[in-house]
Amino acid sequence: MVLGIKRAVFSNEAGAGSAAIAHSAAKTDEPVSEGIVALLEPFIDTIVVCTLTGLTIIVTGVYRQPDVLQWAVDSQGANITLAAFTQNPTFAWFKYVLYLAVFLFAYSTCVSWSYYGERCFVSLFGQKSSLFYKCLFLTFTFLGSIVSPTNILEFSDMLILSMSIPNLLGVFLMSGMIKSELDRYWARYKSGELKK
Repeated sequence: MVLGIKRAVFSNEAGAGSAAIAHSAAKTDEPVSEGIVALLEPFIDTIVVCTLTGLTIIVTGVYRQPDVLQWAVDSQGANITLAAFTQNPTFAWFKYVLYLAVFLFAYSTCVSWSYYGERCFVSLFGQKSSLFYKCLFLTFTFLGSIVSPTNILEFSDMLILSMSIPNLLGVFLMSGMIKSELDRYWARYKSGELKK
C-alpha cells in the first residue's frame, strides 16, 4: 500500500503543491474555476490511466509470474505493463505504443518540473538566476540518466514529501478562506452571474 501511495503521488503530484505553480500562470478572473480545472489532472492520471493499466495487469494475470513480482519490488512498473500487453502475441506491436507513451510521459515530466523549479528559483533568487538554474537542471538530468532508478525514485519521493508537508499545512490553514471563495463562486454560478 505504501508503494502504491508513493507511486501515485509521484505520478499525479496530488497534495505536493507543484501544480499550483503551473496554474498560477493562467490568465483568469476566477481562481476557483482554475482550481476546478486543476482537479481534473489527478482524476485523469489516477482514475483513468493508472486504473486502466492496473486492470490490464490484473486481467492478463501477469502479476502472478515470479519475474513480474520482482519487477514490482524493484519499482519497474513499465516492465510489468509491457509484460501484460505483450503476453498475447497478437498485441506484440503494442510495445511500441508503450515505448512512445513512456518517452512522452518522461519528457513532459522533465519539462514541467523544469518549469516549476525555474519559477521557484527565480522567485527566491531573482530573474538573473534563471540561466544558472537551467544549467543546474540539465546537470541533474544528465546525472539522473546514469544513477540507478531506485535511488532516483527514493530521492524524488523524499523531495515530494518535503514539498507536501508545508503545502498541506498551508491548505489546512487557508481552508476557511478556500471554502468561502468556493461558496461565493458557486452562489454566483447558480445565480447565472457567471457566463456558462
